[in-house]
Amino acid sequence: MASDLRLFLLLLLLTVSTAFSTNPEGEALHALRSRIKDPKNVLQSWDPTLVNPCTWFHVTCDDHNRVIRLDLGNSNISGPLGPELGRLEHLQYLYFSFCRHLSFVLVENLMIDGFVLIRELYRNNFEGKIPKELGNLKNLISMDLYGNRLEGEIPKSLGNLKSLRFLRLNNNHLTGSIPRELASLSNLRVFDVSNNDLCGTIPIDGPFPTFPYQSYENNNRLTGPELQGLVSYDNGC
Repeated sequence: MASDLRLFLLLLLLTVSTAFSTNPEGEALHALRSRIKDPKNVLQSWDPTLVNPCTWFHVTCDDHNRVIRLDLGNSNISGPLGPELGRLEHLQYLYFSFCRHLSFVLVENLMIDGFVLIRELYRNNFEGKIPKELGNLKNLISMDLYGNRLEGEIPKSLGNLKSLRFLRLNNNHLTGSIPRELASLSNLRVFDVSNNDLCGTIPIDGPFPTFPYQSYENNNRLTGPELQGLVSYDNGC
């Protein structure tokens, strides 16, 4: 009888331990929670002991328990733009609008040609660098980070976003050259890096010849189209 009870307790312990182990997406979201300020305690349901984050408020999953949407609008949360979002590889929607001093991507939902369009809301107080981990979000179609206080270079990893159609990074404090990796984004329709402090030359490959001059204006150290073989693309940087 005693041995049966010990076996039962052991199996119960293993079951509970498994249930209390979050999946990688849950771990990423909990890491995100640990770095931000949440004065309204809107993330109190983000319990890291649950098997997945699909029962958490403000989190939506698909039929396979994969996180596809975060909705933290009007939450008054704040903090730096961290790399954790790059681990949510199935993420389709982000909605963090009107989060005062929030350093995150803000998005609303649109559809174009049957694709999910992720449109980040603009004119907030996002600061710091654009995490290179955003290059892991292979389902992104639109990335709008304009009108913030982002600094540093444009990550080369954004060249991995082959579904990306809209990239607006204008009106920030970005520096460095335009990554040539972006020339591989054959689906890119709109590109705007105006009103930054970029340097070097404008790419001439891929979709870049289709973008108007206004996409680059007010970058005093950014010169005309690249003269391949004659002038280095990062000339003046």
